[in-house]
Amino acid sequence: MTSTEDTTDHTADSGPSGYAAARLRLLQEESRSGPSRRSALAGLTDAWLNALFATAVRETGVRGATLVAVGGYGRAELSPRSDLDLLLLHDGKAEPQALSALADRLWYPVWDLGIALDHSVRTPAEARRTAAEDLKVHLGLLDARTVAGDAGLLAGLRTSVLADWRNQAPKRLPQLHSLCRERAERAGELRFLLEPDLKEARGGLRDATALRAVAASWLADAPRQGLAEARRRLLDARDALHLVTGRATDRLSLQEQDQVAAQLGLLDADALLREVYEAARVVAYAGDVTWREVGRVLRARAARPRLRGLLGGRGATAARAPLAEGVVESDGEAVLALAARPDRDAVLALRLAAAAAQAGLPVSPHAVRRLAQQGRALPVPWPAEAREQLLTLLGAGEPTVAVWEAMEAEGLITRLLPDWERVRCRPQRNPVHTWTVDRHLIETAVRAAALTRRVGRPDLLLMAALLHDIGKGWPGDHSVAGETIARDVAARVGFDARDVAVLGALVRHHLLLIDTATRRDLDDPATVRSVAEAVGSVGTLEILHALTEADALATGPAAWSAWRGSLVADLVARVAAVLRGAAPAEREPEIPSAEQERLAVEALRTREPVVALHARQEEEDAVGVELVVAVPDQPGVLPAAAGVLALHRLTVRAADLRSVELPDRLGEVLVLRWRVAAEYGALPEAARLRTDLVRALDGSLDVPAKLADREAAYPRRRGVVPPPPRVTVVPDVSSLATVLEVRAPDAVGLLHRIGRALESGGVRVRSAHVSTLGANAVDTLYVTTPEGKPLDAADAAALAASVAAALS
Repeated sequence: MTSTEDTTDHTADSGPSGYAAARLRLLQEESRSGPSRRSALAGLTDAWLNALFATAVRETGVRGATLVAVGGYGRAELSPRSDLDLLLLHDGKAEPQALSALADRLWYPVWDLGIALDHSVRTPAEARRTAAEDLKVHLGLLDARTVAGDAGLLAGLRTSVLADWRNQAPKRLPQLHSLCRERAERAGELRFLLEPDLKEARGGLRDATALRAVAASWLADAPRQGLAEARRRLLDARDALHLVTGRATDRLSLQEQDQVAAQLGLLDADALLREVYEAARVVAYAGDVTWREVGRVLRARAARPRLRGLLGGRGATAARAPLAEGVVESDGEAVLALAARPDRDAVLALRLAAAAAQAGLPVSPHAVRRLAQQGRALPVPWPAEAREQLLTLLGAGEPTVAVWEAMEAEGLITRLLPDWERVRCRPQRNPVHTWTVDRHLIETAVRAAALTRRVGRPDLLLMAALLHDIGKGWPGDHSVAGETIARDVAARVGFDARDVAVLGALVRHHLLLIDTATRRDLDDPATVRSVAEAVGSVGTLEILHALTEADALATGPAAWSAWRGSLVADLVARVAAVLRGAAPAEREPEIPSAEQERLAVEALRTREPVVALHARQEEEDAVGVELVVAVPDQPGVLPAAAGVLALHRLTVRAADLRSVELPDRLGEVLVLRWRVAAEYGALPEAARLRTDLVRALDGSLDVPAKLADREAAYPRRRGVVPPPPRVTVVPDVSSLATVLEVRAPDAVGLLHRIGRALESGGVRVRSAHVSTLGANAVDTLYVTTPEGKPLDAADAAALAASVAAALS
C-alpha cells in the first residue's frame, strides 16, 4: 500500500460504515483544511480500499492484481465530495469470472456509500493501448498511484505511459491545447464570471492539470511563480463549496458564495471571488506562456531539418530585430537587448511594454521577470519619457491587454501604479459588466484608443480611460473617491497641475453624460445648464464624450447602442453651445407636427385612442420603433398605455407625454410618444394595440390581472434577492417640473404600476425617461400639478413615498 499521510486518528475498518464514520470525523475537524485535509482524506480512503482489496483477494483467490488511483485521487487531492477514479490492473492470468468477482467486491462498497466512481479493469498492455487511443485516459495515467496490491505492476505501466507521452508530445500536446480551448469557449473565463466553474472554466483546475501534463512531456514547462499557490486556492475553494452544499459541484453559485467565504475564513463573497479570480489569473497566464512555448518548440523542431539542409549542417543564430532602446524582437517575442541594463534604465519596463504592444508581440516572461527582480524604480514625478511610454502602451489598442497582463503577472503594474492594487481582480456584481474592474479599465483604454482622433488631447483621454473607475473598492461614491486618486496618480505620472485638474474632473463626471442623456429631460434648460457647469470647458466636454462611449463599449453589449449614442450626442451638442456662450433654449409651447395634429383631430372626432407605429432602421441596432398615441384627455391614460405595451411585450426606452390644444376645437388631446422595442418576435400591429388600449380605458381589459399572470409565469433567478425599490425626489435639476427617480428591479409592467401610482397622486406626467441595465430599471419622471407647476417639497415627498409603496 502507498499511503499519502498518517491516518492513525481516523482508522477505518473494512466496512463501509466504519470508513464513512471516520471520513465524517475527518471532515468535521476544524483544524484540518486545505492540502492537509485532502491528503488525509486520500490516506483514509487508501486504508479502506486496501483493506477491501485484501479481503477481496483472499475471497476470490486472484493473484497478480493491483488497485490504482488515477486522476485527482492519484494526486491525493480528494475534496469532500470528489469521485474516485480507480483502475484494477491485472497481469491477465486470472480467470475472467474470478476477476469480475474481485472487481465487484471493490466497486459495490463504494457505490453503497453514494460515492461517484469511475472504474476500469485492464492489463498493462490494455491500459497502454487505451491511453494511446484516448487522450483523457492518457492524462489520468500520468498521475497513477498504487493503492493496494503489487506495486511493480504499475511501475512498468507508468514507465511505458510516460515514455509514450514524451515520444508522442508533438502530436498529443496540440490535441490537449485544442481540448483546453474548446473547454474555455464552453465554460468561459473563470476570473470574469460571477458564478464560475472552478474546474472547467479557463484558468481553473483542469487547466492547472493540463500544465502538469505539459511539464511531464519535457517539451516545455509552465512558469512556476505562484502556480502551486493558485492551484491550492482553487482546490480550497472547491473543498469549501463541497462542504457547504453537500454535493459534488464545481460551480460557485451566487447563493452559496457567502457561506463558502465564511468556510474559508474570508470577509465576504467579494473577498472570495477576488481570491478565486487572482488564482485563475495566475493559472491562465501560465497557460498562455506555456502554450506559446510549446508552439515555439514544435515550430523549431519542424523547421530544423529543413534549416540544416539550407545551411549545410551549420548552426544558425536567431535574428534579433530592434524595437526600441534596449528592446528587440526575438523568435516572435519582445525581449530585452543583450546590452539592456534594468538596474540603470528606470524607463525600460514601460519601453518594453509599449514596444511590444505597438508591434503586436507578446512580452517575454523571462524579460518581465528580470525587470521585476532587477528593475530600477521610477522617480516621482515620472520623467516625460516614462509618461509617453505609458500612453503609447495604452494607445496601442487590442495588443495592450496581453502586454498589460504579462506585466501584472510579475507585479510590475502595481509597482508603477500602487493604487492599481485596489482594483486588481475586483469583481463587479452588476451583470451588465463583462469584466472585473481592472480588466474593464484596460478594455476602456483599448476602446478609447480608437477614438483618439476625435479629441484634441488624446493623452488625457487615454489616461482618463485607465483611471475612470479607480475609486471602486473604496467606501462611498466611486466617482468621488476616484477623483482624488486620479489626481494623485496623474501628478505621480508627471502631468502638470492643469492636466491633473482636467483628469480629476473627467473621473468625477465620467457617468454624467450617459446618466443625464438617458434619465433627464434635455429640453429643460436647467438640465443643460447643470452639465455645462460641471464640465466647465468645450475641451473637457470633448474628452468626456469620447470617454463615455469607450466606457460603455467596454462595459458590455447592454450598456451602449446607437440610440444611447444619439441621446449623448444631442446632449453634448446642447452643452457645447452653452459653453461657447449661447444661453440654454427656454422651453416653448410645442407646436404639434402635422401627423400629431392629424392624430389629435381623429382622436377628438372618434373620442377614442388613435395609434401610429413608425419602424426605423438604426445603425448597430435592430429595428427601433416610435409609437405615437393620441387620446382625448382623460384619467388613466399613462398606466393604461404602459400596461398595454407590456402585455404586447414591448420594452419602453423613453416616453414623452404632452397635451395638445387644437385651434378652433373644443377639448384637449393627450399625445404620447414612446420609443419602444420588441422584447422578441415581430412587432404588434397598430390596430391590435389600439383595440387593447380602448378596452383598457373602458375597463373591459383588466390590465393589472393580465400583468400579474405574466409576472407569475416568469422564472425567478435562484438565490438573487434584489434590493427594494427606491423612489427619490431629485432636487435642482428642473425649474419647470418635479423630478422623481425610480430605481427598481426590472419587471413586467413596472411603468404601468408607476403610472397608476402617479395617477392616484393627482399629478400630470410631462415626460418619462426609461433606462434598463441588466435586471435593474432606472425611470425618471417629470411631473407637475394639474396646472403645470412643480410640486412643493411636502407634496413631492409624499408622492415619492406613495410610488415606492405601490412598487413594494
